[in-house]
Amino acid sequence: MKYVLSCVFSAVLGALIALTLNNPQIRSAAFAVERPVERTDERKGPVLPESTRPRVPAHLGAGRDERPHELGSPLGPDELSREEQINIAVYENVNRSVVHITTRGVRGDRLFMLEVPTEGSGSGSILDNAGHIVTNNHVIDAARQVQVTLADGQSYEARFVGADPINDVAVIKIDAPPAALHPVVLGDSRRLRVGMRVFAIGNPFGLERTLTSGIISSLNRSLQLHEGRSIKSIIQIDAAINPGNSGGPLLDTHGRLIGMNTAIASKTGQSAGVGFALPVSHIARIVPQLIERGRVIRPEIGISKVYETEHGLLIFKLIPGGPAERAGLRGPQLVTRRRGPFVVESVDRTAADLIIAVDDQKVASADDFLSVIEAKAPGSQVTLTVVRQGNELSVPVMLGGDDVVPAPLKTRP
Repeated sequence: MKYVLSCVFSAVLGALIALTLNNPQIRSAAFAVERPVERTDERKGPVLPESTRPRVPAHLGAGRDERPHELGSPLGPDELSREEQINIAVYENVNRSVVHITTRGVRGDRLFMLEVPTEGSGSGSILDNAGHIVTNNHVIDAARQVQVTLADGQSYEARFVGADPINDVAVIKIDAPPAALHPVVLGDSRRLRVGMRVFAIGNPFGLERTLTSGIISSLNRSLQLHEGRSIKSIIQIDAAINPGNSGGPLLDTHGRLIGMNTAIASKTGQSAGVGFALPVSHIARIVPQLIERGRVIRPEIGISKVYETEHGLLIFKLIPGGPAERAGLRGPQLVTRRRGPFVVESVDRTAADLIIAVDDQKVASADDFLSVIEAKAPGSQVTLTVVRQGNELSVPVMLGGDDVVPAPLKTRP
C-alpha cells in the first residue's frame, strides 16, 4: 500500500513540474534571472551596463585612468581627436585659397622639325583680391595658355605678370570677381623648427585640392633649380607631394603660408618622402618686385654657404672673385701638414670669419642674412660686422648684380 501511495505522489509531483515548465508566465516567474538593463546616453550613444563594462586589470592599472570604458559614436564631433580637428580646420580655412593651374604649350621635335603640343598641371595660391596668384616658374614656363580653376569650379584664363627663374617663383593674374577670391594668409618662415607639423594642399596627378601632412625634416637646405644657381634656406619636408603639387602652399597648423612646394627627391618621379619648399620669406621679398616690375633685381654678396652657430654665421664658402672675397672676407683655410713621408691636408674652419651683423642688424640665421642683403639694391654698400680670431671687425662690401662690377675694397678694423 505504501509503495502504491509513493508512486501516486511521484506521478502527481512530476505532472506539476511539467505544467510549470510548459507555462511561459510561470516559468519566467519561477526561474527569473537578474539581467543587466542597457541605457542610452543621448550624447555618446549606447553605454554598456555597469556590470559588463570592461575595466583595466589591477596589474596593468598603475598610473592609468581606471574608469570604465564607454562606447561612443566615432562620427560624433566630440569624438574627433585634437589632431583631426587641426587637419579639418586647416583644410576648410585654406582650401579656397588654392587654385588648379593647367597649361598648354608646344615643344620642338628636332627629328621631324615639328611642334608637339604639350600639357601641364600645377598648383598656386591666391595672393590678393586683385587676382594675383603665386606659383612655381616651372609650372607656367614656356606655356602658351594658362588656365586657372578656383575652388568653386570656375575657370579663368591667366596672364603672365612676372617671374624669377633663379628662385623658381612666378606671378600670374586672373580677372575674377573679388568675392570669388580668398587670399592666403602669410606666415613667418623664420620661426620654423625641425619637427614642426606641416600641411600641403595641391593637385597631384590632377586630383584637385588634395591635403597631405607631415613634418619639417630639415631646414636651410640648398637646391639648384636654374643655371647652377643655388636657392638657399630651402625647407625639407616629408609630407607627400607629387607632380601637380608644384606651386601649392605649405602651411603650418594655423593655416598660414610658410612655403611653396617646389621639388621632390625621387628616383621614380613620385613622392619618396623627401620634398622641398621655398620659404615664405623668399616669396614675400620676390613677389612685390614681380608685380611692380615683372622681374627681380638681385644684389649679390658673393657668399655661397654659411654655417649657423649660436654666435653668428660662419662663412663656409666664398664665390671666387665675388664681392665678399674682394672685400677681404675669409672662409675656411686649407692647412697642409707633413707627417713623415706623407702630406696631410685639412680644413681649418676657425680661420673663417663669423658674421654677427649686417648694417648693425643682428643676423642669427641664413634667412635673416638674405633678408637684409636682398632688401638692398645692386651696387649699394653694406657693412658686415664679423669676428675674426677673437677680434670684431667692420668690413664694407659693395654688392654686385645686374651688370654692376664691384670694385676691390680693403678690410679695415
